[in-house]
Amino acid sequence: MMESRDVPSAATSEVDARRLAARKIAFIFPGQGSQFVGMGKELAGKYSIARQTFEEADEALGYKLSQVCFEGPEDRLRLTEITQPAILTVSIAALRILEGRIPKPSLVAGHSLGEYSAHVASGTMSFADALRTVRNRGKYMQEAVPVGVGTMAAILGMELEKVVAVCQEAAQGEVCAPANINSPEQIVISGNTAAVERGAKLADERGAKRAKLLPVSAPFHCSLMKPAQDRLEADLDALKTQKPVYPVVCNVEAFLVVDERRALETLVAQVTGSVKWEQSMRLLIGQGVQTFVEIGPGKVLCGLMKQIDRSKTCLNVSDEASLNKALEHFAS
Repeated sequence: MMESRDVPSAATSEVDARRLAARKIAFIFPGQGSQFVGMGKELAGKYSIARQTFEEADEALGYKLSQVCFEGPEDRLRLTEITQPAILTVSIAALRILEGRIPKPSLVAGHSLGEYSAHVASGTMSFADALRTVRNRGKYMQEAVPVGVGTMAAILGMELEKVVAVCQEAAQGEVCAPANINSPEQIVISGNTAAVERGAKLADERGAKRAKLLPVSAPFHCSLMKPAQDRLEADLDALKTQKPVYPVVCNVEAFLVVDERRALETLVAQVTGSVKWEQSMRLLIGQGVQTFVEIGPGKVLCGLMKQIDRSKTCLNVSDEASLNKALEHFAS
């Protein structure tokens, strides 16, 4: 007769299930706005794999991106066609340092531009191809709308349904739409300058905690970006891609992409579509993810996770101190 200690109890099975769930992690990658002068410099100075990543970027782009990241000047780093490959490079440099030191992710995601970092992490496209694509993406976005014609505004502390209603009323024949649904506390709207200004004013009047215009160079993630979308689609169609190793959450519809054709379609749609970040994170939480690792400059996404679900662990990796903290977390 089998002894009782050989039969796992329901309680033991439940503990094992919780342990498995606790090990389910997602890598998430930041988008534009996370950049700062000096990003990646410390990692490149200490880790040869990070240094090599910056050298690859310099070669792929034909200029010293590494120098702009490490030394600035800030106004050059803020140029969209430089910002986008710069953030991608810092993210992939940090990712390569982490690989083999922490568990592999179950799923990956990225905020807007960060979705390209997620696809590089998942092997959908090569690092060099992604760099050239996001450089062009930034250029096309900047050229799609003349400076001053469009803008964006952050609406804080207002429900999505109310923000949608505000945008519809503020449009008055122009474009005004939710662009980034970042968290229950933060939604960014985008469109023609006058329409977005009307939207911000209406949101203020209707109870938003705050509505503020953002210092951006173009109205991203709205229909005004259609010329950029058309140009980028041709670039993406020409890329050599592979089936993602890890499912990638696409921003535009907040679902899991598991094949390369769908990956490209969603990256095209993302140019004019809104970034459904809150819904994307809730999808990952629904998949059982307990630990999120934000890989790249800053910790914007960890800040948003606190607004989405404070019970989840979110670690950021952007420099030596945050890297060590993440490694300690997984070692324990």
